[in-house]
Amino acid sequence: MQTSLILLVLGMIVIGAIAQRVAGLGFAMVVSPFLILLLGPHEGVYLVNICGVGSSLLIMPRVFKDIDWRMFGWLASFSVIGSVAGSLAATRIPAAPLSVVVGSVVLFALLLSLVLVRTSFTARGNAPKATAGLLSGLTNAIAGVGGPAVSAYAVLARWPQRSFAATLQPFFVFTGLVTLAVKTAVAPGQLPELPVWAWLGIVACIWGGVLIGERVQRKVHDDHARFFVLCVAFIGSVTALVNGLAGL
Repeated sequence: MQTSLILLVLGMIVIGAIAQRVAGLGFAMVVSPFLILLLGPHEGVYLVNICGVGSSLLIMPRVFKDIDWRMFGWLASFSVIGSVAGSLAATRIPAAPLSVVVGSVVLFALLLSLVLVRTSFTARGNAPKATAGLLSGLTNAIAGVGGPAVSAYAVLARWPQRSFAATLQPFFVFTGLVTLAVKTAVAPGQLPELPVWAWLGIVACIWGGVLIGERVQRKVHDDHARFFVLCVAFIGSVTALVNGLAGL
């Protein structure tokens, strides 16, 4: 891979890590569409899964006291079903259709989030939690994007932002590891072939993005941060969708 493309990947990872720290999610929504354009859908999503686990691991100690472990248990237990099913499906979908799927999933999630913000309906009970966990695991495995389903649930359940953002970190670590384990077992060889300096750069960019996000979080309102994430993700998802359709 050309050095310029690797640097572009690293730049997107920094932005994604900042978004993850500020808003609690957004890493995959920002990074996934662009990485599948640069690396291809299979390797791109695989790298998103790896980076997503890394960024959440770095953030988790910083928000540990706000994690709702009971909620995590509900989401995580049902996400396993979606993660396994999605991982098996992703290994069998050709590149162009998978690009369309990734772009469509993110785009649909963005539009859904705009609609749900305006509704007065409140989700109650355990069924919505289970559904959110299952769908999150499924979309994370297929498109590298696990946040939209739980975000939709958070909006409908009126889940407080601080607890929501904190609880997502161990949840993303769990779903990411399950997805990576299944994909590696079923279809090994999806790890992108990058030089050593690029992998070191990825680690540094995730770490740096989280640290920058720490400072940005103190100065930027949650609504503004989420708006930025939505804008970048929208551009990336449309680009991935068009690219996939062109390759069909």
